Amino acid sequence: MPNKLVAPIRILLAEDDLDDRYFFAKALKEINISTHCHTVNDGIELMNYLNKDKVNIPDLLFLDVSMPRKNGIECLLEIKESIDLQAIYVIMFSTLYPRDTIYEQDLLQRLNKFGAQDFIRKSGDFEQVKQLIELAISKSISINYS
Repeated sequence: MPNKLVAPIRILLAEDDLDDRYFFAKALKEINISTHCHTVNDGIELMNYLNKDKVNIPDLLFLDVSMPRKNGIECLLEIKESIDLQAIYVIMFSTLYPRDTIYEQDLLQRLNKFGAQDFIRKSGDFEQVKQLIELAISKSISINYS
């Protein structure tokens, strides 16, 4: 039996792709960290959920860069401009960007400047993505709870 934290980390996943949502949920079940995850399907739904009331504010937000109606970067900027939401630990999550190192470094610098704390590139390798998700959650715990 995994040794999970007593209080679950409240995670919000903003992801429009059904397969990616499935693999994310599967990864959370397999990692050694206790979590509770809620999912929204696009940027409009995300912002409505976050602005509904203060009970909805997660410890950690995994935010897809490319979503319909409002993309992840637009949401990130809106979140970080809000006094009520700006403390949310945001991990950007995407497959969109090529493995061109200069382009990717520029993107990562911009996302960090906009307020994202981390970035995970989705891949077809479930074990790799699972490890990256666990690492990102662990980093957020060490920052938020130390």
